Amino acid sequence: MPERPDVPPEWVRRLSDLLLRFPECVERDAWTGVSWRVGQATVAHVFGGEDQLFRVTFRAEPDEVMAFEHLGAPYFRASWGRNVVGLLLDDDTDWGELAELLTDSYCLQAPDRLASQVPRPA
Repeated sequence: MPERPDVPPEWVRRLSDLLLRFPECVERDAWTGVSWRVGQATVAHVFGGEDQLFRVTFRAEPDEVMAFEHLGAPYFRASWGRNVVGLLLDDDTDWGELAELLTDSYCLQAPDRLASQVPRPA
């Protein structure tokens, strides 16, 4: 089985810069790659796949999950969890759009008392 590549450090740093601004969000080494959590809830997980592609997974509202699934690449629906979707990361990734998606993911996963402190994208 092929090895999973390490996520480029600049991508992990970029994700951390965004996610660690959220109240009580913490970074952790995951089974592969890096994840960010609030309490016991995963907000985002970035990792390299055996296909040598990089992915970030996050949470979305149920109606958005279906939309991402139908959009196709670079979006995908994860095979685990009802509200888990993801994005293939590459040199063309729209980091502004990803920041909005991760903000929504945090607000879905965080307790209301924390989510209410985060300005949401329009």
